[in-house]
Amino acid sequence: MAEALAPITHRRILHIAVPIVLSNATVPILGAVDTAVVGQAGLAAPIGGVGIGALILTSIYWMFGFLRMGTTGLTSQALGAGRMGEVSALFSRAMMIGLAAGLAVIALQVPLIAGAFWLANPSDEVRALASEYLQIRVWSAPATIALYGINGWLIAQERTRQVLVLQLWMNGVNMALDVLFVLHFGWGVQGVAFATFLAEWSGLALGLWLCRDVFANTAWRAVERVFDRAALTHMARVNGDILIRSAFLQTIFVSFLFIPARFGDVPLAANQILLHFLEITAYALDGFAFAAEALVGQALGARAPGHLRRGALMTSLWGLYCVIAMAIAFALFGGAIIDVMTTAPEVRAEARIYLPYMVAAPLIGLASWMLDGIFIGATRTRDMRNMMALSFVIYVAAVAVLVPWLGNHGLWLALLISFIARGATLGWRYPALEAAARG
Repeated sequence: MAEALAPITHRRILHIAVPIVLSNATVPILGAVDTAVVGQAGLAAPIGGVGIGALILTSIYWMFGFLRMGTTGLTSQALGAGRMGEVSALFSRAMMIGLAAGLAVIALQVPLIAGAFWLANPSDEVRALASEYLQIRVWSAPATIALYGINGWLIAQERTRQVLVLQLWMNGVNMALDVLFVLHFGWGVQGVAFATFLAEWSGLALGLWLCRDVFANTAWRAVERVFDRAALTHMARVNGDILIRSAFLQTIFVSFLFIPARFGDVPLAANQILLHFLEITAYALDGFAFAAEALVGQALGARAPGHLRRGALMTSLWGLYCVIAMAIAFALFGGAIIDVMTTAPEVRAEARIYLPYMVAAPLIGLASWMLDGIFIGATRTRDMRNMMALSFVIYVAAVAVLVPWLGNHGLWLALLISFIARGATLGWRYPALEAAARG
């Protein structure tokens, strides 16, 4: 079926990637607006309440990120194989999982939020304000998690401009309601929560409208197809593998909240600032990794190994251009970025000591980021899970050896070593992925 696939060109890759990069760029803007509107009261507690409340929900929702990735891989393969009925059925399964997961979050909100407060241990005033925020916003959990499935389904079909439209709509509605509810009505933290609640439900409504073509194929509501046991089992396995893989990865980054604490407050603050450099890099690379997911998945579904290899190589080439630009930007302007993020002289000086690691990180991490996208598209999730587990063990060993010897430098070196391990181990498994495309 290789001849049925559209040629993979640089224009096609950019058509997929650029809207994702632009969409990601809007995320920190919304956070800044949320902070700014409650900050107009001139009090620290409302800012802390919104910040902790949003962080708690983001951390909970992160657990369901598998729905976006798994939906992209499975849908792109069905599309490549010309199984349009399955494409429609996958949309329905993703919506059911998203809505059910959201209802589970609502049902379990009391222990989930209590556990989060126990870990964060905020002041009584911040805890009270964060509780007000969470008690409102948690009711949009079904919409938020279902949107992961919608985004994954759209990305699989290279409809990333619609993903951008969806993100712009939600952020625009959220910011406009922030201003109305907080600055005009004076609702404070509750106003920010109501704004996000309404933006997320309106986003789900818009997402369903953008995906309205799915309803033209009756397979979306064919009970025997949607609830096909083999398909559901496969989807559960794929999503389970991604969840486990992501838990290992998140544990590595969470360690940067705990391990540096023994070095003192200044290194801890410097590490948190520098982690934002990695966040920027991930946002930029997401576009090309998502392009790899869509193109590789379609090629695997069509049993077209030539297309698969071309998709993997060309998206990775654009990823290389991106990380070279990021490394140069961090080298030239990293100090200025640090100065914008903190006014503390000792933290600025400390962060500059470790800035070279941020210059190296995009280059060293490229293979791991791009291979993640390639393997998600191919739904080789068991390989992703196993290689991430191996890389996690290597990271822990590196921390055990290097941190006592080199302190915070050892921690950053261990992170870079984990990037190398992820790239090398997934690269080792790549030939099997091409073999699967040959059938």
